[in-house]
Amino acid sequence: MTYSIIARDPETGRFGIAVQSHYLGVGPVVPWLEAGVGAVATQASVNVSFGPIGLELLRAGRAADEVVAAVLASDDRPQVRQVGVVDASGRTAAHTGTDCIPACGHLVRDGFTVQGNLLERETCWPAMATAYEAALSAGEPFVERLLRAVEAAEAEGGDVRGRQSAAIMIVDAVVHPAAWLGRLMDLRIEDHPDPVPELRRIVTLQLAYNLLDEAGDAAAAGRDAADRYAEARRMAPDAHELVFWRAVELATTGGDVEAGRRELAIAVAADPHWQTTLEHMAAAGREGVTPELAMQLLSD
Repeated sequence: MTYSIIARDPETGRFGIAVQSHYLGVGPVVPWLEAGVGAVATQASVNVSFGPIGLELLRAGRAADEVVAAVLASDDRPQVRQVGVVDASGRTAAHTGTDCIPACGHLVRDGFTVQGNLLERETCWPAMATAYEAALSAGEPFVERLLRAVEAAEAEGGDVRGRQSAAIMIVDAVVHPAAWLGRLMDLRIEDHPDPVPELRRIVTLQLAYNLLDEAGDAAAAGRDAADRYAEARRMAPDAHELVFWRAVELATTGGDVEAGRRELAIAVAADPHWQTTLEHMAAAGREGVTPELAMQLLSD
């Protein structure tokens, strides 16, 4: 009742899953990932335990095919389950039970798997694989490859019942001291008439926010703050919170009150609540904003 792609990025070693289903809130059910460990997608007549158990086995160093065999061996109805696994080395394995509802099936490729069940037609998961590989050959970013895969499934009809929810998750290549530190993206559309385009919209928004992260990939690549901010504005022109915080950064860290005033005027013109936000910050003495600085930024 779902289609998904699980992959390990050969360049960064990161793991990702993208999924769509006519199911309320597919995100908490199908994708299971852990930084430096691997990824599991459990679907069809879903056995949610395959996710945490699969990650535990991957954490213990089991290969993808061993994980699939182990979770199925512990289950009393493997014929109605569908599961895919990518391990820390990029090895892949998948299973589609003989009693899964057609159209159903999977493909296991180098570094990724695609799987689906209760789909419009049997071209859905092959189209996902083709789209992912084409995007990989073209040098597209990892998140873009995952999105193109689910968009390809939609173009072939997707879930036969229609569409409702979608999710995308990406985790780091290395183990972190706290699991949440390795979670690079976790975005979910829980209930929407067209969740895949909506997923792309919020991914784009997240990527725009990521550009302003001083610890993010763009900053690490040496791109300066002004260049990153300009691209973020092009990507998400209606994200006026980005404008507000850029104004604060310019005026405080950068010491350029005039540039901060110009940016703040854009945010306030879009929504006067940004003026109130600045005033509240000044009253609390937060982020370097004093009452005097607030007055300067808000003056004509």
